[in-house]
This record gives sequence, C-alpha cells and structure tokens, in this order.
Amino acid sequence: MNEKQRLESQALTVDKKPEKDYSQYFQTVYKAPSLKDAKKRGKEEIRYEADFAISEEFRGLGEGRKFYIRTYGCQMNEHDTEVMAGIFQALGYEATDTVDDANVILLNTCAIRENAENKVFGELGHLKHLKIEKPDLLIGVCGCMSQEESVVNKILKTYTQVDMIFGTHNIHRLPNILQEAYMSKEMVVEVWSKEGDVIENLPKVRNGQIKAWVNIMYGCDKFCTYCIVPYTRGKERSRRPEDIIQEVRQLAAQGYKEITLLGQNVNAYGKDFTDITYRLGDLMEEISKIDIPRIRFTTSHPRDFDDHLIQVLSKGGNLVEHIHLPVQSGSTDVLKIMARKYTREQYLELVRKMKAAIPNLTLTTDIIVGYPNETDEQFEETMSLYKEVGFEAAYTFIYSPREGTPAAKMIDNVPMEVKKERLQRLNALVNEMSAQSMKSYENQVVEVLVEGESKNNPDVLAGYTRKSKLVNFVGPKSAIGKLVKVKITDARTWSLKGEMIEVLEAVEAN
Repeated sequence: MNEKQRLESQALTVDKKPEKDYSQYFQTVYKAPSLKDAKKRGKEEIRYEADFAISEEFRGLGEGRKFYIRTYGCQMNEHDTEVMAGIFQALGYEATDTVDDANVILLNTCAIRENAENKVFGELGHLKHLKIEKPDLLIGVCGCMSQEESVVNKILKTYTQVDMIFGTHNIHRLPNILQEAYMSKEMVVEVWSKEGDVIENLPKVRNGQIKAWVNIMYGCDKFCTYCIVPYTRGKERSRRPEDIIQEVRQLAAQGYKEITLLGQNVNAYGKDFTDITYRLGDLMEEISKIDIPRIRFTTSHPRDFDDHLIQVLSKGGNLVEHIHLPVQSGSTDVLKIMARKYTREQYLELVRKMKAAIPNLTLTTDIIVGYPNETDEQFEETMSLYKEVGFEAAYTFIYSPREGTPAAKMIDNVPMEVKKERLQRLNALVNEMSAQSMKSYENQVVEVLVEGESKNNPDVLAGYTRKSKLVNFVGPKSAIGKLVKVKITDARTWSLKGEMIEVLEAVEAN
C-alpha cells in the first residue's frame, strides 16, 4: 500500500491551528473538483460491500451520549441522515432534537447553492458558544460541502470549533471517525477523492412509518456546467436490483404506504452494469408487483427517460402519475451552454410521448433563471415552454455560481436586478398555473395518504394525493397513516381543502 492509498483508507488528523498549511493533505486525502479529472472515471474503482457491520471495538461508543443531526438540501441528504442516525443508534447513542442536549452535532450539508452554504457557516458560528461551554462536545460537518476544497480550507482556517469533516463517500466510516475524534482531540478530516463504494445493509432510522426513501443509485455523470453534484457525489453507480427489491419488500412488510426511489440521476439506473441489461423501467416493473400503494422516483434527467420506462409507467397501478422532470431552461441555446445535451424541441417531444401514454400525467420541474448571459428572448422561451408543457409546479432559482464548475468561469453580464425581475415574473406564472390546476380538483374525489396533523391546526389532518397535492381535511386521528377518500370543497394556490367521505383501510374509532 503506497502513501496515497494509506491516507485514503484512514482518517487524517490535523492540529486545529489556523496558521498551519494544510495543502499537503489535500493532495492525497482530499481532491478539489476537476472537470478534466472527473471525466476520467474508471469502473474498476467501485467496491461493493454486501453486508455492513459495525466492528466490536466500537460497540457501546455512544453509551450515555446523545446525537443531533441538522440536514440541509435534497432528499438524498435526508436519506443519508437516516443512515447516520441508524449508525449512531447502533453505537449506543440516543437521538435528541436540541443542540443544547447533544454530545455530538452533525451538520449534513448541501453544496448546490451559495445560500445553502452560507446557512451552514452561520450555524457553525452559532455553535461556537456551545463548544466553549461543553469542551467534550463533538461538532462535525459532513455531506456535499465537505467535498469542496475551498469549504474545507475555510473551516480549517476559521471554524476551529469543528472536530470532524467527512464526505459523502464515507458515511459508513462514521464509527471510525467518531473514535478518532474522541481519542485524538484534534480535527479529523476524512474526505475521499475516490468515486465511492456501494455499501449494503446500512442501518437506518427512517423518518416516520408512512413514507420511505430507497436509494437505488449514487452519483451523476452528466456534468451540467452549473452543477457541483458530479464532484461531490461521484460517478454513477447502481445498487444491484435484488438488494433494492429486498429492501422494498421489507418496507411493505413493515406497513409503509409509499416509497420514493432516489438517485441524483435516477433514470440512469443500471447504465453502469456490465453483466446484465437492466434499467429503471425493469426495476419499476418488478417493484410494481410488491404490495405498496404508491411508488415514486426522483430526480430524473430528460436524456435518460427512455420509451420502456414510459411504457411501464403507463400501466399505472401503484406507479403514480406524477413525474418531476427538470428542464432548467426553455432555450436551446441556454441548454447547450448548460451542457444539458437536449434541445427545447427534444424536451417537448418527450413530454408529448409521456402525455400520450399517461393521459392524466402531472409534470413538475426545476428552472434556473439568470444563467450567465441569458438574454430577454431566451428567458421568454422559458416562459413559453412552461405554458406549453402545462407544469403544475416548479422549483425556481436564480443561478448561483459554484466554485469548480465551468459556469463559474463564464462572464455574466446579466445584472442582479434583471435576474430578480425574471424570477418574479416566472414565479407569478408558476403560481397562476398552480392555482389553475388546483381549481380543477373542486368537487372531485381524491385518494389521500394521511401523514399527520396540519402544521397550522392540530384539529385538521393533512396528506397528499398520488399527484403530490396537499390536502387538508377534518377527520379522526386514527386515519393518520391510512388511505382515505376526500371530496375537495375548496382549492387554493398550493393546497386543497376537503371533506373525508370514505376510508379505504380499516381505521380504529377515536
């Protein structure tokens, strides 16, 4: 084993003195995002581990200690938090919902936009007083921000209250990282530059017993010019279908009503297999036979949405008729600069095929406005595409440059006030079309999966339709976790109000 391999296989501890030069460590353990290097991905780097197990030397590590995890960002981060919570509890830790009561605090971070990173740095500042009051407290930063060299450098230099930094590829090494942090009392940095492994049977503490995330693949190979994900999450690597199907069957046996298959580019699933031809359509077809009322997936890329997947989804059943299909821009010229590798016309043709096969389909999307040098005409193309597709909702953002991506080096001549005005106009259209789609539900009967009490009124229950529409209604608390039928009486821009008329499952009396 050479020096590079040795450092990549174990935690690195550094003195927490801001004046020290850390650059030597990043040449081996840590690697800055590089478009050129990242595209030289080799399949031999992926390691499959069939059965995760915690070493006996770590048993009882958390006895008498509590952990707190704050999660930022996407569903993948939420699922990563469920895994880390599972590892913590397997080590003997107890969960707490307050930082004041915690012995270990982890910030599971998101790098997709600058605002997300600023929130993390702000939170680290707020936690400094806790470290002073409780010197034995461990503070850790994990997730996507940890995979950015500039972020790690900033933490090492400025936020010396941090005890641990680890990346997205080595969550399964949390016991080792905790042990090292306790023993050394120095900052532990473990950020692998390798592309990541596939580790099965990781423990999980799922958020609730109604819906569940099921990760089916990791990473992304698309390299859109604005996106940091291919660098922070690594290459595309798929879990074996038999492992996914077993996990879904276990969730069905435990009574879960809805699962969401997760991946940074979920419909690229199976492209990396060399021994079998097996794609997302094949997986969805097999899972559709399992007794779970609803199955979703997110997030898909238009380039990988093939005809077989559309055919499978058209069969309905427990495969819901809602697809989130990020378009990012309605201009072919902007899409080319973004390296999305499809045109406006190709996207519209895909939508046409989807709607022909699934007549009651609901589509939602992601859109970036104010991309470097975006013209008024190009923005208008986005507005017109939104209307033509008939999206029912969208996540909309002003472009946020991410260091290490090609777009961050582009000259941007669009003033911020113009970007904000475009976002305001787009959001007005999004709201208008959402309100129109909601209006069509009035006097209709919909199936609702009841998730709990309304956030605004404990006497009102809340849940979602198959098409992810929020419904509020009065009903018995025993309906929580059940499927019910609700007649919609009032439609608002982002939610529906109704009356429960039928219970589709046995519900205990109050």
